[in-house]
Amino acid sequence: MNHQRPPTSLTLIPLPAFDDNYIWMLHDGKLALVVDPGDAEVVFAALKRLSLRLETILVTHHHIDHTGGVDALREATGAAVFGPLTETMPEPIRRLQGGDKAVAMGLTFDVIDVPGHTSGHIAYYCDNWEGAPLLFCGDTLFSGGCGRLFEGTPAQMLDSLTKLAALPSSTRVCCTHEYTLSNLKFARAVEPNNVALVEYQAHCVAQREVGVPTLPSTIARELQINPFLRSNQAEVVHAAQQLDPTATDAVAVFTAIRQWKNNF
Repeated sequence: MNHQRPPTSLTLIPLPAFDDNYIWMLHDGKLALVVDPGDAEVVFAALKRLSLRLETILVTHHHIDHTGGVDALREATGAAVFGPLTETMPEPIRRLQGGDKAVAMGLTFDVIDVPGHTSGHIAYYCDNWEGAPLLFCGDTLFSGGCGRLFEGTPAQMLDSLTKLAALPSSTRVCCTHEYTLSNLKFARAVEPNNVALVEYQAHCVAQREVGVPTLPSTIARELQINPFLRSNQAEVVHAAQQLDPTATDAVAVFTAIRQWKNNF
C-alpha cells in the first residue's frame, strides 16, 4: 500500500443499499475502501461509475446485511478484508480486536471492541485524516439511537457507547442505517424539552424530504441529542424512572430506555 497518499485527497460517500442501509465508501479517485458491504452490486456500480478499484473491505459484525457482498467483492477485486476476531465471517479475512490497527488507503484505523448489538462487534476509528476524525461504528451507535441488543447485555452496550462518546467531539459518526428520523421521534418522547434535539429533528426532516442522508453525524451532536449517550441527564433519568422506579444507576436507566425503544 502507498502510505504516502495525502489523506485530504480522500472522499467519503454513503452508498444506499436495501431499504435503509448505508455502505460507506472512501476513495481517492483511483482506489476505494468500503465498510460493511451487504450488497455487492451497489459497490460494483459505484466502482464502475467512479472508475475505482476496490482495495480494502472493513466489516464491523456478522449480520448478513453487512457481510452479504464480501465474497463477491473479494473474488472480483482481490480486496483485503478486515473483520472481528470472534464472529463468523466470510473467509479469508484478517481478524481484529480492540487495540489492533488496520491500515488502508493511507489511513490507520484503531479497532475498538463494542459488544452489545452482537457479541464480537468492532468499530474502526481514524484520527489521521486531516479535518475531522472518522468513526465507522456499524450498528452500535446510530444518530439519536443505538443498536438492538441481540447478543450482548445492557451493561456491555452502555460500556461500548461510553467508549465512543469519549472520542473527540468533532468525530464524524458513520452509522450504517438511516434510522435517524424514527430515532429522533423516540428521543423527543424521552427528552421533550431538549432544544438541541428539536432543532436537529427539524434539520433531519428537511434533509430526508430532499433525499439527502442525515449522516454522518458527530460525537458532539450525539452527546446533545441521543438519549442512549445521556443516561446521566436528569430528564433521561426521570423518563426511565417512569418505567422502572428503581432505575437510579446508569445501567438501569439505559436498560429501561432501551426496553422502551424496543416497544416504541
